Parts: sequence; C-alpha cells; structure tokens
Amino acid sequence: MKLVLMGLPGAGKGTQAEKIVEKYNIPHISTGDMFRAAMKMNTDLGVEAKSYIDKGNLVPDEVTNGIVRERLAENDAKNGFLLDGFPRTVEQAKALEQILSDLGTELDAVININVDKDILVKRLAGRWICPTCGKTYHEIYNPPKTQGICDEDGSELYQREDDKKETVENRLNVNLKQTEPLLNFYKETGKLHNINGEQEIDDVFCDVEKILASF
Repeated sequence: MKLVLMGLPGAGKGTQAEKIVEKYNIPHISTGDMFRAAMKMNTDLGVEAKSYIDKGNLVPDEVTNGIVRERLAENDAKNGFLLDGFPRTVEQAKALEQILSDLGTELDAVININVDKDILVKRLAGRWICPTCGKTYHEIYNPPKTQGICDEDGSELYQREDDKKETVENRLNVNLKQTEPLLNFYKETGKLHNINGEQEIDDVFCDVEKILASF
C-alpha cells in the first residue's frame, strides 16, 4: 500500500498518520526524517542537502527527489509506505511518479484530510502559555479558570507570535495556495480521496479505512 497523506496544519494529519502506520504496518516517511537520515549517514545527497540547510536555504528539488528515491528503494518500503510532506509541488509529484515507475510500482492513493480554514484557525490560534511553569492553555479547548491567568501559579499568560490569529491565517493562506495545484494534479489522476477532517478522530480514521480497504 503506497500512500501520500496531505492536509493543512491543524487538520489532524499527524494523528491519522500514526493510526495508518500502526494498522497497515508500513513505514511513515516524512521529508524531515529523510533529510536527517541522509545527513546522518553522510550520503552524497545528504551532504549536499546539509550544505543548503546550514545556510538557511531551501534544498533544491533535484536533491530532495534524489533523497526520496534512495529512501523508497530501501527494503522496508517495498511493500508500502506513507509519504508525509512530499510531494509539495506538482513538479515533485511528477518526479515521484517517475521514481516509482523506475522502481516498478505506483501510488495507490492520495489521502487529503479536509478541514474548513475557519475551523483550523480556531484550532491553531488562541494558545496561551505560562512563562513560569510552561503550562499551555487554549481560549476555546482548554481555557484557564481566570482569563489570562495561569491556574497553577497565577502568572500572566503570554501568546507566541506563531499562535496569534493573524499569523495562523497567513500560514494557512500560504499553504492553501501551495497545495491547490497539487490537489488538482492528483484529482486528475483519479487517486485523490478527500476525507472530512472535522469529524471525531476515530470517525476520520474509519473513512480512511474504507478507502484503503480496496487496496
């Protein structure tokens, strides 16, 4: 079973990835893990990727694609895998098709966990942190007993820039713009399956299982 998992930040992709990997016994392959492994093993591509990362630059597609090729050729991925964080662009998606073709296989499905942007903003924004004990709160899902005050030690809570509504909305808009062409690409291939990520976690996974049952 060879899968790509997609979803915007806050859609619950990480949770569903864990469930898929556990049930179907396939490796969870994320871009970050691939880069770290290649750099740790000092492969030629790993060394090249590190040279870009150390300078704060984006790793070029040809290097990223090469690392993906090496990873998917390993024994544990021969019977299936769950790709997470790759591909990010249509160009990378086309490269993935070529990589899999060279390995004598192809993708079975692309699963996209779909959640309305306004709901994602509510999930991601509104987190507050205690500067003293580090306890985290959420305005909606886990509010303190007294607004702006830590339950544990009475410290005044603060909000990181990443957790502010404006920052979250901007991040989601950037992701939406990036992923739309990719979703359209996979829709045209007939491999895209959209799942309602606004349900309870187990209900989302139930829908995933229904899709994967045919594979």
